[in-house]
Amino acid sequence: MRNASSIRAVHAWLMVLPAMAVLVGFTHWPAVATLVDSFFSTPKGGREAVWVGVENYQVMAEDPVFWKAVRNNLLFAAATIPCSIGLALAMALWVNERIAGRAFLRMAYFTPTVLPMIAVANIWLFFYTPQYGLLEQLTGALGLPSHNWLGSPSTALGAVTVVAIWKEAGFFMIFYLAALQTLNPSLREAAAIEGASRWYFFRRVQWPLLMPTTLFVLVNAFINAFRMVDHLFVLTRGGPDNATILLLYHLYEVGFSFWDTAYAAALTVVLIVVLVGIALFQFFALDRRVHYR
Repeated sequence: MRNASSIRAVHAWLMVLPAMAVLVGFTHWPAVATLVDSFFSTPKGGREAVWVGVENYQVMAEDPVFWKAVRNNLLFAAATIPCSIGLALAMALWVNERIAGRAFLRMAYFTPTVLPMIAVANIWLFFYTPQYGLLEQLTGALGLPSHNWLGSPSTALGAVTVVAIWKEAGFFMIFYLAALQTLNPSLREAAAIEGASRWYFFRRVQWPLLMPTTLFVLVNAFINAFRMVDHLFVLTRGGPDNATILLLYHLYEVGFSFWDTAYAAALTVVLIVVLVGIALFQFFALDRRVHYR
């Protein structure tokens, strides 16, 4: 009996081994190597990397561009997370109803998700183009003055944020729609018999039952908010005057434009710690609040 149990255990580990090797080789080991590199200097030419301790982190603390990227990323996250989740939930509730053209609406809402981010950025670049873009045509028809949405520091970050919300809302909608379709239809029938309004039914029945899905979506939304970088290459490249620079784009510039790999490693470590901390807090602190016991 013990031999059979041991054989099953060995067989299970052998089945897991390929996936574990890929996970360690492409996720855990690079993270550890990056942490080690953050305590060394950047090798240049014939000069090898030397131990510098926490010097890269001290440079980060004194870097005004880093703090500008942190501020921009916090504002970006504060706008994209609630807006994309709220919009996704509203769209899921709508297309879950028996309405005409429901299949077309679902496809239309989900289409931005399957488009590459570079393609999405180019579409919105046409919308934001001064004097000729679609947005400029609409504002001009209303008699409003022309405005460079991506070239003005006061509106560039907001314009980039709108693109991210438009891109992500359809992706989150799929999870909410799947969760709504798993709810027992008798709940709606019982609420209708009791004379409950749609808002009351949503607030007291649907929303509590959707909380596990909301937790999953929330974790993904936080991660996406801090790893967004693709559309910045097309729309703003972090400008004007670092008005739209985000943490991951700043990391890219430091590592691949200035070739300061040690400082980029320190930035990566900080970003990983922040994301892991947020994910752990959400799963362990909020998990008890989203499941019935």
